[in-house]
Amino acid sequence: MTTLFTSDHEWLRIEGDVATIGVTDYAQSQLGDVVFVELPKVGRALKKAEAAAVVESVKAASDVYAPISGEVLEVNEALAAEPALVNSDAGGKAWFFKLKIADKSELHGLMDEAGYAKHTA
Repeated sequence: MTTLFTSDHEWLRIEGDVATIGVTDYAQSQLGDVVFVELPKVGRALKKAEAAAVVESVKAASDVYAPISGEVLEVNEALAAEPALVNSDAGGKAWFFKLKIADKSELHGLMDEAGYAKHTA
């Protein structure tokens, strides 16, 4: 399992041909208290950099972008019921959606943990 990061503060956990995607702890700390999450529909084909989900906090609404292209396999229904999970467990239970990876070469532009730490420093 590999974890990668985008400059837009999404994380991806890669397991075989599936990427689980969420927002980073840094992103949730910038957003403040999350009050609503809109997730993509299962079966939707997403293109890299396309808006895939929406996170609304007491401060602002932000798009969550697809870091790579693929088909949505699953969404985290728990977030609809409990959007505050994004604040309490951004890197774990608060994953947003799982994608079937369309093109693994799109992973090459993403950062590892050390690169992301530098990006947010």
